[in-house]
Amino acid sequence: MAERLHRPAAPSGDALVLTHGAGSNADAPLLVALAGALAEQGLTVLRYELPFRRARPTGPPRPADAAADRDGLREAVTAMRREATGRVFLGGHSYGGRQASLLLATDPSLASVLLLQSYPLHPPRTPDHLRTDHFPRLQTPTLFIHGTTDPFGTLDELEKACALVPVQMTLLSVAGGHDLGWSTTKRDRGLPDRIAAALLTLAQSG
Repeated sequence: MAERLHRPAAPSGDALVLTHGAGSNADAPLLVALAGALAEQGLTVLRYELPFRRARPTGPPRPADAAADRDGLREAVTAMRREATGRVFLGGHSYGGRQASLLLATDPSLASVLLLQSYPLHPPRTPDHLRTDHFPRLQTPTLFIHGTTDPFGTLDELEKACALVPVQMTLLSVAGGHDLGWSTTKRDRGLPDRIAAALLTLAQSG
């Protein structure tokens, strides 16, 4: 949707497709704020609504939705290449980030940088059910943003999982849980700028 495309006043040529988690949508406040922060730095940003959410306004995705959601992300990246003269990045929060990582593990040519906010390392209280089988196949520089009290994985668990990623990786820890502290009115207003800065630093060094 046009209202979810953030065009910068001074484009750098680079672009980002950014998507949401299982319980949210493309209008999640942190996604809106991050898209704005990145647009201020010159990126064209699309807040992408996954197919499962377009089909059902509420409720989590079903396992059968995952392939269609990855196909949707692929189509969104392809569309953004028509907007960008430079590189295209891909990222998402929780479920959306996981689907983005699975997509890039099979086709690393799609994006130059991967952003994973609150990666759902395992279901809460089930640390043995790790969702990292594809990490060794990632060939895209990756930025992890993770809350210090996230029930989907501790920072120690995520640091061990990150060691499986064979390319450049950055981990930015944030005070808060799976929502990165943005489900309340006492949110950290500086977080979008810090994520934007970390993403651009990784992109410049990658």
